[in-house]
Amino acid sequence: MKKESDLWKLLKKNTPEIKWTRLESWSSFGTPDLLGYHDSCGFFMVELKLVHDNKIHFSPHQILFHSTMTKRNFILVGQSPKGSPRSVKLYGSASILGLLEDHREVPPVAQDDWGHIISCLLANRS
Repeated sequence: MKKESDLWKLLKKNTPEIKWTRLESWSSFGTPDLLGYHDSCGFFMVELKLVHDNKIHFSPHQILFHSTMTKRNFILVGQSPKGSPRSVKLYGSASILGLLEDHREVPPVAQDDWGHIISCLLANRS
C-alpha cells in the first residue's frame, strides 16, 4: 500500500456488509477518516493509517480524539514493507499512545483476518 486510499479500497472491498461514509477531515480536525454503520451495532469510526519508516504519524488533534473517545472508535493500520506481504492490523482507539511509541509492541485486536476484523468492528460494546 502506497497511499491511504489503497487501504480504504481494501477495507471497503472486504467489508461489504458495513455501510461506510468517508468524512472530510478538514472540516473537523482529528475526526477519523470513516464513519461505519451496521444494523447490529449502530455507528462507529475508523482512522486509516499507513506505517512509514516503522512509524505511524498522528496529528495532535487525532491523538486527542482517540485518547479521549475510546468507545467504538478504531485505528486500521496498513503496512507493506519492501519484500513483505501486505499486513492489516486493527487497534482500538485506546491503543493510540502505544502506537505513537512503537506500533510493533502494541497487540492489535485483529490482524490480517477480515472476518475477525469485521467481528471486532461490529461487536456491540459500549
